Amino acid sequence: MKTNRINLLCIALTCLAFSFSHTTSAQKSNDTYKNIEFKMAEVKEPAIPQNSVNLKDFGAVNGGYVLNTKAFADALDALSKKGGGKLIIPPGIWLTGPIILKSNIELHAQTGALIKFSTDKTLYPIIETSFEGLNTWRCISPIYGKNLENVAFTGNGVWDGSGEAWRQVKKSKLTDEQWKKFVASGGVLNEKKDSWYPSEQYLKGSKGADQNVRPDLKTKEDFEAIHDFLRPVLVSIQNSKRVLFDGPVFQNSPAWNIHPLLIEDLIVRNITVRNPWFSQNGDGLDVESCKNVIIENSSFDVGDDAICIKSGKDKDGRDRGVPCENIIVKNNIVYHGHGGVTVGSEMSGGVKNLHVSNCTFMGTDVGLRFKSTRGRGGVVENIFISDIFMTDIPSQAISFDLYYGGKSIAETLAEGGNTVTTKLVPVNEETPQFKNISIKNITIKGAQQAVFLQGLPEMNLENIEITNLIAKAQKGFSIIDANGIKISNAQLDIESKSAFEIYNTKNISLKNIEFNPASSNTITINGEASKNIDLSGSSTNFSKTTTIDKNVPKKAVKF
Repeated sequence: MKTNRINLLCIALTCLAFSFSHTTSAQKSNDTYKNIEFKMAEVKEPAIPQNSVNLKDFGAVNGGYVLNTKAFADALDALSKKGGGKLIIPPGIWLTGPIILKSNIELHAQTGALIKFSTDKTLYPIIETSFEGLNTWRCISPIYGKNLENVAFTGNGVWDGSGEAWRQVKKSKLTDEQWKKFVASGGVLNEKKDSWYPSEQYLKGSKGADQNVRPDLKTKEDFEAIHDFLRPVLVSIQNSKRVLFDGPVFQNSPAWNIHPLLIEDLIVRNITVRNPWFSQNGDGLDVESCKNVIIENSSFDVGDDAICIKSGKDKDGRDRGVPCENIIVKNNIVYHGHGGVTVGSEMSGGVKNLHVSNCTFMGTDVGLRFKSTRGRGGVVENIFISDIFMTDIPSQAISFDLYYGGKSIAETLAEGGNTVTTKLVPVNEETPQFKNISIKNITIKGAQQAVFLQGLPEMNLENIEITNLIAKAQKGFSIIDANGIKISNAQLDIESKSAFEIYNTKNISLKNIEFNPASSNTITINGEASKNIDLSGSSTNFSKTTTIDKNVPKKAVKF
C-alpha cells in the first residue's frame, strides 16, 4: 500500500509539473501575441527529428588552424540521410568555409563554441542572389540555404563571419591608432587617402557602384573580375519555411549579418547580433519579403541599421511583388546602429501589419527610422509602435525621410540637412506611400531632433498618429508634406525656439501639448498647400506664439 501511495504521489507530481510547464509555455506564447493590433496566425516552429551527431565525430579539429568545411558538410549529410536532426558543435574554435544548410537540421552551437569563417575569399564562389533588394551576383554567404524547411540555430555559441577581411573602412570612423593599423595591415587606399580597401580588386569594384551593387555589369565573368567587392551577408536563407534563431551570437559579418529572404514562419529570439560600429553596411537583421515573423528578446550592437524590414528595391522589388507582413518585434535592445527599428529603404513590395513594442535604443543614430525615395514604389501601412525608450540619439529619434539617398542621418545632417522641395512629379508605380501608422508611449531622453516627418508633395505621409510622447531634444517637430497628422499628449523639453515647423501639411491637430519648462517655444507654419491645421486642443494659447507665413491660405489655421 505504501508503494502504491508513493507511485500515485509521483504520478500526481509529474502531472502537476507537466501542467505547470504547459501553462508556462502557453503563457509565453500568449505574451508574444498579446495586444497585437492585426490578425496573425501563430508562427510555426521548425520540426526537427530527434537524431543528433557531434561535429568531432566527422574529423573536425579544434584550434582555428585546420579547415573544417568537409566535417560540417559530412555531418549535415549524415543527418540528412536520417531525415534530419541536431548537429552538436562542441566548445572549441572551428575554422570553416561556407556551410550549406539542409532541411530538417538544427545547428546547436554549445557554450564555448566559436565557428570562425575562413578569410580565404576563394572559398566563396559567386552565385546569383539578391542584395540590397536587387537581383545580382554575390559571393556565397558563409551560412547559406535555399528552398528549405525546418532550419534552426540554437545554443549559446558564436558564429563569426571574419568581416574584417572583406569590408571597406572609412578613416573618419577610426582613431588615429586604429587607422594606422589598418593601413599597415596591407590593402589599398583611395585617392583621397580617407578610405581603406582590403584589395585593389575591391577598390576597382566599388567604382561605378549603386551603393554596393554594380547594375552596369551583366555577365558572371564581369562579376568574377570584382570578386573581392562582392562581400556576402553572414547568414542568407532564402525561399524557405519554418526558420528559427534562438540563443547564439552572430557577429563580424562581411556585409549584413542575418538576411532572411522570402521566409514563411520566422522566429528570431534570445540572440545577440554584433558588428564593429564602423562596419560598412554592418546591419543586424534584415527581414525581407517574409510572412509571419517574431523578433523578440534580442540585443543588437551594429554598424548600420539594427532591425530592418524590407521587401525589394525598385523594379526588382516590384516584380517580385512580395510584401513583408505580419511581423512582431518585442522586447529588444539596440546599443548602436544607424536605426533601432527601420522600415526601408528597399520596400518596393510593400510592408504591412508590423507591431513594435517595449524596445530600448541607446545611442542609435536614429530610433524609429522610415525611409524611401522616388522610384521605389510600394506601400507601407498598418504599423503599430508602442512603449519605446530612447536615450542619447545623435540625430532624429523618429524619422520619416522620403528623399533617402543612401546615407545615414548623421551624414545627411553633416552635409546640410534633409531635402525639402515643392516640385511635384506624376504619381505612378514608382511612387512610395506610407500611411496608417500609430506611434504611442514614446520616451526620448536626448536627441538632436524629436520627430522628423517628411512625405512627398505628390504623395504625402498619411494618417500618422503620435500619442503620449515625452521628449527632451534640441529640436522638436518638422512636419513636411503630410496629411492627417494627429499629435496628442506630448510633454516637450525643446532647446530650439521653434518647437514645431509645419510645411505644406493639411488636416493636422495638436492636442494637449505641454512645454517643459514653460517657455516661448513657437510654431511656424509655411506653404501654400497648408490646410485645416487645428491648434485649439491645448491649454496653451498658441495664437500668440505661432508664426504664419503670408503664403499660407487664410483660415487654414484654427486656434
